[in-house]
Amino acid sequence: MPHVIRRLSSLACLSAAILLATSSAHAQRLPQSVTPEHYTLTLTPDLKNATFTGSEKIDVVLQQPADSITLNAAEIKFQSVTTSIAGKEMKATVTTDEQKEQATFNFGSQLPAGPLTLDIQYTGILNGQLRGFYLSKTARRNYAVTQFEPTDARRAFPSFDEPAFKATFDVSLVVDKGDTAISNTNIVSDTPGPVDGKHTLHFATTPKMSTYLVAFLVGDFQCTTGESDGVPIRGCATPDKVELTKYAVQAAEFVLHYYDTYFGIKYPMPKLDMIALPDFEAGAMENFGAITYRETDLLIDDKTASVGAKKRVGAVVAHEMAHQWFGDMVTMQWWNNLWLNEGFATWMENKPVAAWHPEWKISQDVASSLDSTLNLDAQRVTRTIRAQANTPDEINEMFDGITYGKAGAVLLMVENYLGPETFRQGVHNYLAAHMYGNATAEDFWNAQTANSHKPVDKIMESFVAQPGEPLLKFGQPQGNHVAVQQQRFFLSPSAKGEGAQSWTVPVCMKSAGAQKDCEVLTAADQQLSVPQSPLLFADAGGTGYYRYSYSKAEYDKLLGAVETGLTPEERISLIGNTWALVRADQIPVGEYLKLAAAVKDDDNAAVVSTALDGVRVAYVEIAESKADRDAIAAWVDKNFKSPLDRLGAPSPSDSPDKRELRAILFGAVGGIGHDSEVIAQAKQLSQKYLADPSSVDATLAQTATAIAATNGDAAYFDQLQKVAETSSNPEIQEGALRLLAYFKDPALEQRALDYTVSGKVRNQDSAIQLLIMLSGHNTRDLAWQYIQQNWDKVQAQLTTMSGSYVVGGAGYFCSADKRDEVQQFFTKHPVHAAQRALTRATDRINDCIELRSVQGPKLQEWIAAQK
Repeated sequence: MPHVIRRLSSLACLSAAILLATSSAHAQRLPQSVTPEHYTLTLTPDLKNATFTGSEKIDVVLQQPADSITLNAAEIKFQSVTTSIAGKEMKATVTTDEQKEQATFNFGSQLPAGPLTLDIQYTGILNGQLRGFYLSKTARRNYAVTQFEPTDARRAFPSFDEPAFKATFDVSLVVDKGDTAISNTNIVSDTPGPVDGKHTLHFATTPKMSTYLVAFLVGDFQCTTGESDGVPIRGCATPDKVELTKYAVQAAEFVLHYYDTYFGIKYPMPKLDMIALPDFEAGAMENFGAITYRETDLLIDDKTASVGAKKRVGAVVAHEMAHQWFGDMVTMQWWNNLWLNEGFATWMENKPVAAWHPEWKISQDVASSLDSTLNLDAQRVTRTIRAQANTPDEINEMFDGITYGKAGAVLLMVENYLGPETFRQGVHNYLAAHMYGNATAEDFWNAQTANSHKPVDKIMESFVAQPGEPLLKFGQPQGNHVAVQQQRFFLSPSAKGEGAQSWTVPVCMKSAGAQKDCEVLTAADQQLSVPQSPLLFADAGGTGYYRYSYSKAEYDKLLGAVETGLTPEERISLIGNTWALVRADQIPVGEYLKLAAAVKDDDNAAVVSTALDGVRVAYVEIAESKADRDAIAAWVDKNFKSPLDRLGAPSPSDSPDKRELRAILFGAVGGIGHDSEVIAQAKQLSQKYLADPSSVDATLAQTATAIAATNGDAAYFDQLQKVAETSSNPEIQEGALRLLAYFKDPALEQRALDYTVSGKVRNQDSAIQLLIMLSGHNTRDLAWQYIQQNWDKVQAQLTTMSGSYVVGGAGYFCSADKRDEVQQFFTKHPVHAAQRALTRATDRINDCIELRSVQGPKLQEWIAAQK
């Protein structure tokens, strides 16, 4: 999501700005004249005083003679730096550049080319910023844990902290007698000392790996154990939650065997640990052999967990384990190709989970995610999958929906075009060619092209190197052919691209049954073959990374056969595509509501959920008056109450999908429809759930608690706050915390905001609470006012990346006045690594203003026609 400079007084100014930015950015990169081979690290954390000491040796190779060596370091105090040349010790003076996060060792005389060892003694801090080597806390004690991706290994040990500088590591940790430690490899020795009350854990040498994948964690962690294909697997947590790791271990056992088979390359480490951390900003982190997790993404009680929680744990475990091959064993050369890590893992995670639990209908969730990604990429401001990223802020901003969602979706489209087995062989060839090394985008698509003998390189380059997505406009079929035009698609009808764009697109037409016929669209205007089929549907399987439009006659055929002629994934594609065309003012909103009503009795949760997503936006963003919202609410109650009633009460025999469908319908009828019977039932269910989570269906109960909170009083707020502060079940605890942001009573909103910035809510959660309130129709005005008036308190809660959540949340307004307020406030109060988020937020407000302007009158026409 790159920042776009919209108006500069002259082209010269623009060129100068680009030149300065590029020069400054590249100055932060390390020289290529010194390469590390091996690190020997001994760290001694002091958990009470939040500090640590480090003793480090780095074996390096100088490509040419030099009198100084520059590497990365931040928040490090150096005691000594020495090396030995021909048996003579040489001491270095150290100069640091805090802005560049670099240290230069000046030896005063020339070092010869070739190998040498740097001996470094230093101290550091266990910071409270959830990055580097940092403190994680519970009510009982402190833990010392790590999060190094993308550029924070340098806060734990001086290093060549760029992904291409791979090396091996020997790690030792000196910890308190009652504590243990976990690192990337297995413990090979545990010896008393070096002082009373301490013991030293030494870990096996790692394979070659990047610095951002190193991990060490210190505390009283306890683990459950498992095994797969001869690899020991552990799920670890604080002692009070270790029993909640068993489900994740079961998932990992299945996933590891699946990946061993799929990749044709055995899991590359001697063991696999998965560790839940009380304080953790990301969802999870793929440290080689020692994956770390936010507690809610690893720990669940199988007996009381919702379907969504089980899916989430399965998907996150599979995602991080995919990284052990994609990212850890084979690593991108530089952060501009981060998608080679995250896009691959996003695409890959669904395969083992779908095989593990076919009843979860994962392919439908994939289709829903693809629709959301297409909407993200069709905004006024987006970016290419491979984008420039040199500074830490630029690199942090790369971790977004384009890197994860778009890259994963493009891989899915190419796989659908080639066929699963051909694509799998290409993946194997790519991994085998770059084992324990670094790779580029070209390395991947060239491997696929060579294996398939199809134009994968042309297809992928067109999607990786260009921003946005194509709209394929299909004419009326003529015989066995149909004319297709492509152009860039925007959700905003007034948005324009910079020049004509076209893509090399594999288009798969729906043929008889589950068959498909694929052709490659290479021109802006081209004829494609039409298979023998009663319907013209050009997204067979629902995996195409494009939007599409048809003639009215062909669209009407699809609408009439939506429940009989399309698979659930294809229905999701059609519904999402139709809503996108409403946003682009190519279809009136009434046509979309007609389609949503046509699938109201669908028995697939993801289909109904996708349809209701558009209805919800129409209710919140297009409907400007209370009368308009009341009309939509009545329509929702009329159309979706009967399907809800037909599902009946929850039963132990219900499939997971039926449980999710009931919750989705319940949420729509009680939330948008404001049905009094459902609201009353929600309040009853929520009380049962909070009293005994095993007494009701958790999937329905969690929706019920949200409805109850929206309609809740002070007593219910107090009850949820107590659960948030005392529950030992992360799913229930975090769920209760999130619900505090749902209350629409202004006095309770104020309490929720005060609580969020009080210091009683973990930093990792504060920004998410604010995001929920900013995105809420009933809560955003007060939340925004509070943020502005209490910015010092709010800012104190923000961590490295979470500030972008708050900035992005301010984009849910729908007026020019609020847009200007948001832009002015965050220009005056800039947030770390959030420039792209601010650009997207202001553009999202502009899009909402435009959507309401063009579709508001059409909504009123539809409302009038309903009477």
